Amino acid sequence: MNRFARLATRLLAVPLGIVWLEPAGEAAGAVPECWPAGAEPDPAVPACCRLVAEDGMPRFLSRVGGGSEDGDDGDGDAAFAFAGVPLVGGSGELLGVLAVTDHAPRQWSEDDVRDLSDLAAACSAQMRMRTRSETVRQAREAAEGEATRVHELLNRSELLLRASEDLADTSGLDDVRRRVGDLVGGGLDPAGIDLVLVRQGMLHHVTGPADDDVGPTPRRLPEPFGLVSHWPVARAVREHRMIVVDGPSAADGAGAAPGPPATPATPATPAFDGLRLATAACLPLRGTHGTLGALVLGWEAPYEIGVDERAVLTTLAGYTAQAVERALHLDERVTVARQLQRAMLTELPGVPGLELSALYRPAARDDMVGGDWYDAYPLPVAPGGAATGALSLTVGDITGHDMRAAALMGQVRSMLRQADHDHAGEGPEQALCALERACRRLNLPASGTAVHAHLTPADDGHWRLTWSNAGHPAPLVVTADGAVETLVRHDVLLHHALTPGPRTCDSRSLPPGSTLLLYTDGLVEERGGDIEDNVDRLSHRLAAAPPGVPLDALLRSLLDSVGPRDALDDAVLFAVRVAAS
Repeated sequence: MNRFARLATRLLAVPLGIVWLEPAGEAAGAVPECWPAGAEPDPAVPACCRLVAEDGMPRFLSRVGGGSEDGDDGDGDAAFAFAGVPLVGGSGELLGVLAVTDHAPRQWSEDDVRDLSDLAAACSAQMRMRTRSETVRQAREAAEGEATRVHELLNRSELLLRASEDLADTSGLDDVRRRVGDLVGGGLDPAGIDLVLVRQGMLHHVTGPADDDVGPTPRRLPEPFGLVSHWPVARAVREHRMIVVDGPSAADGAGAAPGPPATPATPATPAFDGLRLATAACLPLRGTHGTLGALVLGWEAPYEIGVDERAVLTTLAGYTAQAVERALHLDERVTVARQLQRAMLTELPGVPGLELSALYRPAARDDMVGGDWYDAYPLPVAPGGAATGALSLTVGDITGHDMRAAALMGQVRSMLRQADHDHAGEGPEQALCALERACRRLNLPASGTAVHAHLTPADDGHWRLTWSNAGHPAPLVVTADGAVETLVRHDVLLHHALTPGPRTCDSRSLPPGSTLLLYTDGLVEERGGDIEDNVDRLSHRLAAAPPGVPLDALLRSLLDSVGPRDALDDAVLFAVRVAAS
């Protein structure tokens, strides 16, 4: 505004120009260039400005000492001239007064009136522009603030959408823990995460890969703690509501040395003990039949949890609770299935002159069980025959890797054992034929592959192997000198829709120090790979095994080096070694 006051002094050739602003009722600090430093305007100037403001009309006054030429009373005897024009806003409201004064009386000409009025109009326009600019600035700031808020809401909506998708197909508690860590790591950005579940009146921490990826959460978490303990997370579970734990206020820390935020007096969970977290939120996980536990998020800086944030956290906890409930159900189902599978797998017998070892690995999906099996048992003595110490060996694969396949496998395994007893003294091919006939008569929909073998001791420490292969991967034999032989002969697979027909058998002598390896296709079959290449790798690994390595160590090594990393099928490895002479 000084610019207009200065222009007015030059245009009208007066020593003083003032922009008097309403409602302050004070001079706008428009000091003319010719003013001495520290000079004060005549006391009559503000009074005249107020008269212009009250009337809303221009005033042009001149006083020759003791009175004014236009008849207005002055405020003193000194000579004085004043000209003032109101400054008007866009709606006619008064913004202030543009005025000039002189220390000597003067006659204000029409040009003076016109020039000051034009300058006042320009000053009014400038003030309106500034007002509009301020309004625009405030509107822009408000719009930017609203855009930021909308962006945050969109981010939260995207977080919840991803949570509903990512947590819908979790396969276990570790998977839930990992996915929750991935979700909140990008949106809410906590410095610590803890997931605790209620088990027999205690709260247990759930660990997982997320412990390494999100924040400083310790990898080794504390022991379980009581549901009735003092920890805020336990209180959130007991009271079925969100509990927020805040650190000391900024006022409490006034004057403290700079550094990380202080630790809350009571950490929200034992997992956060020792961490410098300013805010933590304990979110109860409500399941179908009660509270399952709690999800705890912690931040190093103070984190404001308003109404919108509470809604987001509550929804996230709801999705997490659904995933946890599903994971608990799957874990229980897998545990029962594995117990069933172990119950149906054979405890290998001790046989003088032989070393036996078996390894079973379930598929990494579905029920974690399947139709693969191994079996070994002493063969019955034929009527009128002498005991031979013969052993029956089987490795098979019933189609499927679920509870149904495991149940069918258990039936087939028992029926094959019965067939060996019913056909004592006969070859393994007869037992397989009997099994097929029984499945057909009983309408048992069993299909798959199997190698069924009889192993009988012979002279000089040798054992006689007789086997029948129903479409199964060929067994491997490695001798003491490292030579590997593939027992390639086989017949058609087992299938309930095929008419049972005669099966063949073959035999081979196993010398001392030789090893027989039976396995299922889950060991050598992988997506995008070639089975024959994997069988070759298996043969080379078997031949390269150090002499005398324990069979259980050998089987684990073969599974680790040949077996697929992402197993889509069960795998069985069954090895028999003839003792060295």
